[in-house]
Amino acid sequence: MQFTLQVNGRPHTVDVDEDTPLLWVLRDEIALKGTKFGCGAGLCGACTVHLNGAPARSCSLPVFAVGNAAITTIEGIGDTPVGARLQKAWLDVDVVQCGYCQAGQIMSAAALLERTPAPSDDDIVSAMNGNICRCGTYLRIQEAIKHAARTDLGSAATKQRT
Repeated sequence: MQFTLQVNGRPHTVDVDEDTPLLWVLRDEIALKGTKFGCGAGLCGACTVHLNGAPARSCSLPVFAVGNAAITTIEGIGDTPVGARLQKAWLDVDVVQCGYCQAGQIMSAAALLERTPAPSDDDIVSAMNGNICRCGTYLRIQEAIKHAARTDLGSAATKQRT
């Protein structure tokens, strides 16, 4: 069955079974490999993408359920101001160890900062609940989210030039 998906602002037409998980459509049909397979049951968060700005677990979401929703993946989140701040904060705070879960972590964090620009520790813990990091970088993830919430890339770039 053919589906036309809006992924990172661009249309992609794919011919797959309607119950194919969105994760495999993104990875195998559209060749966006940043979204990772973790548990296959929507429990670990490695496969998190955005549907119309809300985090969704792509490993357990059949492609037919996407409808006309705008899909954003880790490859596209850096094009948003919040996503760019988070990616920079991830580097500034040196979050990554193995890196496998980080795409899903950033996607969940971006959804949080879009709806709650100045989150409390409780907001962060609640929003990130269900995103598992086998390396245990939770404290650095939390610090990076706070760092991104405090950072305005426009003013930081201006300060660097002067």
